Amino acid sequence: MDIKQLQYFIEVAKYNSFTRAADALFITQPTISKMIKNLEDELGVVLFDRSRKGLTLTDAGQTIFDQAKLVDKAFNNLEMELDNLLGLKKGHIRIGLPPIFDPRLFPKLIGSFHDRYPHITFELMEDGSKKIEEEVASLQLDIGVVVLPTNNDMFQHFAFMEEDLRLIIHPDHPLAVRDEINLAELREESFILFNKDFVLHDRIISSCNQAGFSPHITSESSQWSFIEEMVVCKLGVSLLPESICRHLTDEVRAIKVVNPSISWHLALIWNKDQYLSFAAKEWLSYAKEQLSEE
Repeated sequence: MDIKQLQYFIEVAKYNSFTRAADALFITQPTISKMIKNLEDELGVVLFDRSRKGLTLTDAGQTIFDQAKLVDKAFNNLEMELDNLLGLKKGHIRIGLPPIFDPRLFPKLIGSFHDRYPHITFELMEDGSKKIEEEVASLQLDIGVVVLPTNNDMFQHFAFMEEDLRLIIHPDHPLAVRDEINLAELREESFILFNKDFVLHDRIISSCNQAGFSPHITSESSQWSFIEEMVVCKLGVSLLPESICRHLTDEVRAIKVVNPSISWHLALIWNKDQYLSFAAKEWLSYAKEQLSEE
């Protein structure tokens, strides 16, 4: 048994599919099938139930899967420690970003960091805070940007931005002439919100409930630019962070919301139990320094 066999086995168990695991590993399906069969022969147990209903772990397979993940994690940590000891200024960083704040902020950070460490590469995933927290918790991401509050038992965090949401409305709307609007005045409006993967989805609904009404939601999206287009087409109103409002066109108006105002607070998070590579620790330190200055 070698580490490669265990890593292939972990991928098959993760996808419940030889084909999908092979695609993820950029190898052929027969190669990974043969590797798993050799592992089963070596261990003397059947690892997968290959029934018509699909591929599932046997009891023995589940036991080995749990241990294989620990071995793989230890092996990865060993590689990272060796890199650190040898002073290799290289690595790969996986970061989760919500697509709902100033789109120039993190490319600028990553670009200036890359000037210092040109051999460190990045993988960026755009998604809502809920999904990003799940990926950091499961060690699929090294660092994430989320809306506070977060799970302090699981994550360490560094808060760096707080701002209010503003009402986004078509210029022809009767309320568009106002400088500020009470949230309760929007009870008859149709709302276009970010989808349920975004903490702002729940926060907006909760704020509307506090103002005495349940918002009528006509559409949901994961992209602020698409939300803007729907407002331009008079399909409803929306609420977006101030930093996003600075990038909107003059085809919509951004208006201050009061009673209550709705704010959000962004933070970097990382898993308390995860070993951070040299690259990830260096980037985290650099990002905290730069964001503090911002």
